[in-house]
Amino acid sequence: MDWGTDLWDQYDHIDKHTQSGLDLVERYIKFVKERTEIEQGYAKQLRNLSKKYAKRGGKDEQDCKFSNHASLQEILNELNDYAGQRELIAENMMTGICVDLTKYLQDLKQERKTHLADAKKAQQNLEISFKQLESTKKRFAKEWAETEKATQQAEKTENDVNATRLDVEKAKTHAHGRTHTAEECRNDYAAQLQKYNKEQNFFYYTEIPQIFNKMQDMDELRIRRMAEGYCQFADIEKKVQPIISKCLEGISTAGGKINEKQDSMLFIEQHKSGFERPADVEFEDYTQGIKSATSESSLNPPKVRAKLWPFSKKTKISQAEKHMPPLAEDFSHLPPEQRKKRLQSKIDEISKELQKALDQSEALEKMKGVYEQNAQMGDPSSLEPQISETSQNIGRLRGELAKYETWLSEAVGGEESSNAINNNTQHTGVAAEQPQNIYLEFDDDFDDVETPVGQCMALYTFQGNSEGTISITEGEMLSVMEEDKGDGWMRVLRAGGEEGYIPSSYVK
Repeated sequence: MDWGTDLWDQYDHIDKHTQSGLDLVERYIKFVKERTEIEQGYAKQLRNLSKKYAKRGGKDEQDCKFSNHASLQEILNELNDYAGQRELIAENMMTGICVDLTKYLQDLKQERKTHLADAKKAQQNLEISFKQLESTKKRFAKEWAETEKATQQAEKTENDVNATRLDVEKAKTHAHGRTHTAEECRNDYAAQLQKYNKEQNFFYYTEIPQIFNKMQDMDELRIRRMAEGYCQFADIEKKVQPIISKCLEGISTAGGKINEKQDSMLFIEQHKSGFERPADVEFEDYTQGIKSATSESSLNPPKVRAKLWPFSKKTKISQAEKHMPPLAEDFSHLPPEQRKKRLQSKIDEISKELQKALDQSEALEKMKGVYEQNAQMGDPSSLEPQISETSQNIGRLRGELAKYETWLSEAVGGEESSNAINNNTQHTGVAAEQPQNIYLEFDDDFDDVETPVGQCMALYTFQGNSEGTISITEGEMLSVMEEDKGDGWMRVLRAGGEEGYIPSSYVK
């Protein structure tokens, strides 16, 4: 069964059916384009999401030493690769399906247009032939009628006794001419009929079947291309599935790398201060009455609890904080354990630079020796500035290395505590400027209230955003509850009862 044999008289339906096929191709192309737009938008959003949550800066790099932070970073990297595969899907669908099918659709439209034009032309040719057949048929009918009329008139004239011989001959001649003309028309009609039947037979059994069969082949090829396009829609994504699976496996692997115990130990190592825990607070018996101002107790006020190391350097520095003293070069502003680590890190850094400088010096000396042995290679004196500069650099690095090694030795030997006490004298003048009589009268009933050790005034405004700190405003009067122990912080009490730590350089 084929279109040319079974659908020879269904031109309109074939026209409509093939147009429907073209519409389907166009619809599929549009569908794939919208799919690629979705993939591109999805990939872009994934990349933006990955970028948004990616760690940046020194503090973030420090956090990435913890496995749970590092795993999230790996997941974000895998997600970024995953987004790249979505972009690849969009690109392959656009080039492999949309572009190819669009070009094929244009060729298909032109081919269909050609076949339909051939069918219409064949139809028109058959109609013209049929009109010619009808014309010769009518002419033959008209001439045959005139012939019969002329023959009857000739017979009538011949039987008329009043008619002359000339009239009879004339009538016979006219009848004979009409008969001849009618015979010619009859022959023309017969020839045209034979021609039309031949053309009609060719039209219905050869020409139209060939055209419709070509259109059938065209439509079946379109269907096959559509089937390939449908499969391609899935195959394009299948090709990247192994990489997508690797991305997802990478995310799972990143999650499995997390080691909570290791993170806890790393955090301890990073922030362990090395300080001893505060000793028990001694009971001070006030029931014997307050001693005179000249007594030892007035000169040595009650001890307050030594604070731990609750703060870290703030990441944002306000305008007022810029007036704070610079950090100590020997890292004495840090807790003991942290100071040791920073000093050791500095020593390692200087050692690497020193080794690099030594290697450079050795290379320069070798090059100088080569130049001295072979003047054509270069001028030995041209290396003197570099050699001199390298020697000075080596001397400087060795001096710095000795300096930091001395500080590390002091830190290990426990001398950092005495340094902290000496440094502390720069900020402890607040108590000396206050009157010696800094204690209040106590009621008979003893209350566990800590006594201020002095007063101070805020020089700058400070926003206490860290845990344990408080906010103060410029010009505010504060009670000093605990002096600076060498770390740059002091504990104060505001008039409203709020207590916490502030930078020592912010008050007078």
